[in-house]
Amino acid sequence: MNTLTGAEAMVRMLQHNGVQHIFGLCGDTSLPFYDALYRLDHGMRHILTRDERSAGYMADAYARVTGKVGVCEGPSGGGATYLLPGLVEANESSVPVLGITSDVAVGSRGKYPLTELDQEALYRPLTKWNRTIDRADQIPGMVRAAFRHMTSGKPGAAHLCFPYDVMKQQVDAADIWAQPEHGSYPAMRCAPDPADVVRAAQRLAGARSPVIICGGGVVIAGASAALQDLAEMLKAAVCLTVSGQGSLADTHPLNAGVVGSNGGVMATRDVVAAADAVLFVGCRAGSTSTEHWRFPSRDVPILHIDVDPSVIGANYRTEVGMVGDARLALEALAVEVRERLAHRPADAVDGSVLAGRAKQARREQLETLAASLDTPIRPERVVQSLNRLLPDDAVVCADPGTPCPYFSAYYDVSRPGRHFITNRAHGALGFSMSAAMGAWVGRPQSKCVAVMGDGSFGFTVGELETIVRHKAPLLMVVFSNSVYGWIKASQKAGYDKRYYSVDFDRTDHARIAEAYGVKAWRVEDPAKLDAAIKAALAHDGPALIDVLAQPLQDAAAPVSQWMG
Repeated sequence: MNTLTGAEAMVRMLQHNGVQHIFGLCGDTSLPFYDALYRLDHGMRHILTRDERSAGYMADAYARVTGKVGVCEGPSGGGATYLLPGLVEANESSVPVLGITSDVAVGSRGKYPLTELDQEALYRPLTKWNRTIDRADQIPGMVRAAFRHMTSGKPGAAHLCFPYDVMKQQVDAADIWAQPEHGSYPAMRCAPDPADVVRAAQRLAGARSPVIICGGGVVIAGASAALQDLAEMLKAAVCLTVSGQGSLADTHPLNAGVVGSNGGVMATRDVVAAADAVLFVGCRAGSTSTEHWRFPSRDVPILHIDVDPSVIGANYRTEVGMVGDARLALEALAVEVRERLAHRPADAVDGSVLAGRAKQARREQLETLAASLDTPIRPERVVQSLNRLLPDDAVVCADPGTPCPYFSAYYDVSRPGRHFITNRAHGALGFSMSAAMGAWVGRPQSKCVAVMGDGSFGFTVGELETIVRHKAPLLMVVFSNSVYGWIKASQKAGYDKRYYSVDFDRTDHARIAEAYGVKAWRVEDPAKLDAAIKAALAHDGPALIDVLAQPLQDAAAPVSQWMG
């Protein structure tokens, strides 16, 4: 019998599933796996990170821009706990990321070996699929199951616990194979019930002012063309959640922009308020996108497309629910709507008029604030400069806090698809620098940009070494305002300015970046911002711009409701 070690079998299974990049951090219990990666000819590239959290975030963004499974790995004990945040975020954002954590030997369990931890229990509530490999002959089947679960139905994260002694056991080489469809997502799409589609088409065709609200599921499903076809047929305004950016090009006349309490503006709220039927697509209709379920009103007929049946009817009484892949559902819906266009109301609203008003109001709001030469620099000015200067295929990764609402409201992309990434599920700081690195590995032809607050910079500064080591030509922008701004703004809005433990001392981020070998600029004068961005974009290596920015609690941030 031709055999492989367990570690070799894992490498071959990843290879057969089309994996090309692995993000991770070494550890004692991972040694046989690393040795197999060293010895075998597999064509995969390992990206050594400086923190397991970063490996998870890199794998997440890599998966988002490639349509393939992102893979990250780490050692037992602390490594397993540090890898968890990346998998939690990916799972809640419907992104397929496989986390592999090595572990103490199966034979050592219960004997208090160093780094012993019940990894399966730790990951169980926070991943879509999760197993511990107790015997080497389980490796092929478990890896296949992980990829199957990650990419089919509602995509999500998976975890495999890989004990040290299992890596050294024997596996029959004949069992090393993979199902090709499960290497990318969404795999093996399912379509909604045709009867539900007919009922939804009747409601949409009969509506005077239908509005479509798109979540991240549209981009995940590659449904932008199908969405555009349906929207243009109905002349329906299209609104986006923060995660739904890229569902339709921002320049499209029917795209009204982001709605909700984070990144929405009054003008886009007005678009939703004018609807007499709302179609949610690939969207959970959560608290942020609906401003705590106030827009749309609960009196408006709701139609809902989602691949996850548990989402439909969770927050709104739904007239028609369509369970299935967003692209297949929208394509089927367009066929039925087209047959009913002749019966549309004579006074049907042209959604491009509604969307145009919203865009104009948003543009005027941005331009007024961005024109200011006040110091500290207004965040709106940074967004406006990047709108003008970034190439149209750029990928912008934004941290929570200061960047998210500004970029959600004002950053424009002239093409659909994944060009904006932010960690909306759990909002952990320190995401964007690693995400930009992962996005660049997956899409090296695009300019990848990380925008972060200085709080986030402190979480992730160590990855500057990773970025320099790989000569990744990232553009990093730091909003330096010496505060955990979202929390301070919430204390101002809801706690009568009782500011407590939210301020910290200013760091010279440019000097720190230079110490790592990153070309850096520090900008205090708004008039010099464009020049710094142009120079950074022209630089052929990693570049960082440290912007002394207005603190969030003093700004006109596009946030309708702070926490508290």
